[in-house]
Amino acid sequence: MSLSIRQLRYFVGAAETGQVSRAAVELNISQSAVTGAIKQLERQLGTRLFDRHPNGVSLTFEGSRFLQHARNIVASVNEAMRVPSASTAKVQGAIRVGVTYTVAGYFLPQHQARFSRSYPTVTIELSEAPRTTIEEELMNGRMDIAVMLTSNLENRMALDHETLIRSRRRLWLPIDHPMTRMPEIRLEQVAQEPYVMLTVDEAHQTTERYWENTPYRPKTIFRTSSVEAVRSMVANGMGITVLSDMVYRPWSLEGQRIETRSVDDPVPSMDVGLAWKRDADLSPAARAFYDFMSLTFNGGGPGLSN
Repeated sequence: MSLSIRQLRYFVGAAETGQVSRAAVELNISQSAVTGAIKQLERQLGTRLFDRHPNGVSLTFEGSRFLQHARNIVASVNEAMRVPSASTAKVQGAIRVGVTYTVAGYFLPQHQARFSRSYPTVTIELSEAPRTTIEEELMNGRMDIAVMLTSNLENRMALDHETLIRSRRRLWLPIDHPMTRMPEIRLEQVAQEPYVMLTVDEAHQTTERYWENTPYRPKTIFRTSSVEAVRSMVANGMGITVLSDMVYRPWSLEGQRIETRSVDDPVPSMDVGLAWKRDADLSPAARAFYDFMSLTFNGGGPGLSN
């Protein structure tokens, strides 16, 4: 079995956007090319990676597991393409990087490790903080750059940003929940069930915003800043929730299975990316970090002006 990097890029694009047509636009290729590559990938893997719906596609359980592997492969290839120039750059110094809780736990470590291997003479001074603190620190110059939930960014006049990944939010359910057998799930049905509300990184505020566009409200039975607590409560049948694929794991700490299903109402993605002070004069080390992350995920190289 021989998989191509093209297939993986198209698969990741469709998974992150939830629509083959939108992935094609963002990849600047035809929709039929994305569709064909995904079908070929599914045949080679011997499993269905997506469920198809009138309004887009959603990952199957197998597709969710494969997505992280595909992202890692694409990131590694992008990294390999830039190593020759990195080895001659002689970049040195320290970078003050702000990071939010979710990004620190579920996104950054493997990419930070790869950066450090490519730039062994650059030191990353990592600080975890809430979004509001990070935005303030970027604007006053006490942080150089941040890896954060760019979908939550507020001060867009003073800060520039670049999204690296879009992680779809889906419904989490215990394995035997009746909603796992429903062909279509809407927020109206979700509102009838006990709901576990995650609060960390302003998750509850994001949730409340998209619920406000409906006449319904979640029946919240518990609020917690712990993703593992949410996972355990859902797996044990105490409630359901809507969270992003980035923090999804198919098993609770007790080893109980968690299922996911797409919601057929508009639910925004959780976007992770870089943020920095607008018109900032980044140091060579900070610019190298930006270039590395941008090329790893977007493949387009530097987007900052010189």
